[in-house]
Amino acid sequence: MKKYCCRAREEEKEFEKLMRLLKIISEKNRFFILQLLREKKMCVCEIEECLKLPQNLTSHHLKVLKDNNLIDFQRESTKVIYFLNKKNVEDLNSLFSRFIK
Repeated sequence: MKKYCCRAREEEKEFEKLMRLLKIISEKNRFFILQLLREKKMCVCEIEECLKLPQNLTSHHLKVLKDNNLIDFQRESTKVIYFLNKKNVEDLNSLFSRFIK
């Protein structure tokens, strides 16, 4: 009985993690940012131009994605270049698939 309870608690934690991440990417601009970064690395100015969003709102969405490890960044001189954290996005996809199957 204990094994089942432990497994159920672990699954509940993973389910809560999945729900938190799905809430984050369900915001359409964040989802579009992930789509853009799936194609190539981009700076904030390129992202805001593609999404037709003000810089501060674009930066906010990038921060939320970065804080949840869905994207990462690197500094290149005065620019910050964002890119998809492929491993964590793949982990999210696997987690999602596990609960959907």
